[in-house]
Amino acid sequence: MLNLPLTVIKTRKNEQGALEVFDIIRKKYIKLTPEENVRQQFIHYLISEKHFPASLISVEKSLYINNLLKRFDAVAYNNQGKPIVLIEFKAPGIKLKQSVFEQISIYNINLKVNYLIVSNGMTHYCCYVDHEKGEIKFMKDIPTYEEISFK
Repeated sequence: MLNLPLTVIKTRKNEQGALEVFDIIRKKYIKLTPEENVRQQFIHYLISEKHFPASLISVEKSLYINNLLKRFDAVAYNNQGKPIVLIEFKAPGIKLKQSVFEQISIYNINLKVNYLIVSNGMTHYCCYVDHEKGEIKFMKDIPTYEEISFK
């Protein structure tokens, strides 16, 4: 059981008998792993509870950092198409250690978003990154899209 308001997600078994989940962002079925379950439930939470527009969320996006191809789990954009939130998901059994925060911070070197979210479905962290001051502040709750997009 995840620490999120659970949404009924559309699943099916593929030809090999593996369980798949319909990703409402990518508009296709994806293998249902524990991490993918967290991603799907969390994205539904952001859309229904925090009012993030589904059309402004992307998943499994790639970028180059120091000539290495990296892929982050999800990003949310503002209405002008600028990335504003970077999200990293882990399976529920994975502890959210310093290395997870270092991973998302490395991705943020190029994107320079102000909000980072890390979740394993059980524990969720959101922090505000002040690039000018070089400070990171952990927040008590995940802000709504309106709160994030108008800063």
